[in-house]
Amino acid sequence: MSIVKINVLTVPEEQRETLEKRFASRAGTVDGSDGFEWFELLRPVEGTDTYLVYTRWRAEEDFQNWMSGMGQAAHRGGPQDGSPQGERPKPAATDATLWTFEVVQQAGPKEG
Repeated sequence: MSIVKINVLTVPEEQRETLEKRFASRAGTVDGSDGFEWFELLRPVEGTDTYLVYTRWRAEEDFQNWMSGMGQAAHRGGPQDGSPQGERPKPAATDATLWTFEVVQQAGPKEG
């Protein structure tokens, strides 16, 4: 079964819009990656400043291949982030932790 990577980002309220714009500007950069299955950016609703970046992959190797190639490029920054080409923008998050899970059960809506 698949693996799930959840990047747990602590984002101060004044940086939320910046974070969301950065993700929007990179929309589609992971979609065509071999082994990629799903992406969601989850915004906190109340009581926390923690965003969750959820991705699901066919296998750990697929995630590692993306991280060593397109993943690095996507996180370098550039003009879409409001910074000069090649200059890394200031991070919107003040802390980040990566969680890894194996999918052992899953369900979706029943069809028909």
